[in-house]
Amino acid sequence: MIVGGIDFSKLAITIKAAVGAAPAVVIGYGKFLQTIIDFIIIAFSIFLLVKGMNSLKRKQEEAPQAAPPAPPVQEVLLAEIRDLLKERK
Repeated sequence: MIVGGIDFSKLAITIKAAVGAAPAVVIGYGKFLQTIIDFIIIAFSIFLLVKGMNSLKRKQEEAPQAAPPAPPVQEVLLAEIRDLLKERK
């Protein structure tokens, strides 16, 4: 869709025409051009995908976090005992 369905793979420069049984000498730059265009399209698609995932991750990290749950009663009591022992010293 981006290049309008044009196929560049058949583009070539003929250096020497075919003579008898000898094939023509050509430089097939069209295949290279087509591969470069395909690579750019795929790389851009992957770039957009990664960029979108990073923005979602960043939004998730910025979201307000719920308050951590209160510690168990045992831990509160042990902390109070620890504080009382420190005061005695």
